[in-house]
Amino acid sequence: MPMAGRRFLKVIHSRAPLRINDIGGWTDTWFAGTGTVLNLAVDPPVEVQVKVLLNREGLRKRAEVFAENYDESFRFDPDRPRLDRHPLLQHTVAAIPVPDQFRLEVRIFSPVPAGISTGTSASVAVALLGALNLAAGGRRSPLQIAALAHRVETEGLKLQSGIQDQISAARGGITHIHMPRYPRARVRSVPLGRGIWDDLNRRLLLVYLGRPHRSSAMHERVIARLEEAGPGFRPLESLKGLADRAREALRAGDLNGYGRIMIRNNECQRDLHRDLISPEADEIFRLARKWKAAGWKVNGAGGKGGSLTLLTNADDVLRRRLVRDIQSLGRGIRPLPATLSPLGLRAWRSF
Repeated sequence: MPMAGRRFLKVIHSRAPLRINDIGGWTDTWFAGTGTVLNLAVDPPVEVQVKVLLNREGLRKRAEVFAENYDESFRFDPDRPRLDRHPLLQHTVAAIPVPDQFRLEVRIFSPVPAGISTGTSASVAVALLGALNLAAGGRRSPLQIAALAHRVETEGLKLQSGIQDQISAARGGITHIHMPRYPRARVRSVPLGRGIWDDLNRRLLLVYLGRPHRSSAMHERVIARLEEAGPGFRPLESLKGLADRAREALRAGDLNGYGRIMIRNNECQRDLHRDLISPEADEIFRLARKWKAAGWKVNGAGGKGGSLTLLTNADDVLRRRLVRDIQSLGRGIRPLPATLSPLGLRAWRSF
């Protein structure tokens, strides 16, 4: 669309971090009932730009989305979102009504591949809602935006989703989330001393497993396993106490203790369903043991593809050797840039 003669009423930018290393993940779901999660927000963030224009032509399809990672663009009616093309984007835009007299141009960029198990879809929804919220007057808080993003996935799209990813994207930092009853949450940030923060940041390593996955599909398989096992399934109950232990280890600066909790969490996930830990993940865990890493854990729902988090050894030489061996595996398996993000959702108007 040519730029000449066009006048934007508003240009809004927003960003939301990704989520890794969710200790206690799976306990933030409807089938867990209650649970606690401790997760880490990381950059680089998802980026969104929303331009608001007058709808002079009276277009019904008055929302245009540019999905930069897919090199695609499309128009749709925000009053009637569909499921045929990027349904998450359509239903997220529709969640904050667009008056008929306006139209939108939306650009979305993710710094990581799709289906990487870092809560990317939640970060996209939170960043997009944050921009739309500001364009509409900015009345919603970050946690209200997180709750709305969760409803888009679970009610609008009928997908399985825990509550932690949206909260992490909205809040940033290290977040302790207690869910007394799904989907309610009590959310607390976990501040660390500068030295502990910097050392944790230095030792964290995000590894892509070479192919995407669908977390909602993995949720369905775990639900079937839980229905077969009955109430009080031990692996799920074991996960519920790990987030508090991880929080206390971080507060004390006990990174090696935190790493041991990561490993325990990973094995609880394996017990929850054997397919949650893929052969590729186990291959990297063997390298982590070889180079004396302190901890390892698959991110998010786990399963085939996606990503994992390593807490490397405190010694830089051992860390670099681990990175070298991972890079040599091929098959698309590779480390990805990730640094702790102290900030959550950010939205601002361009001037």
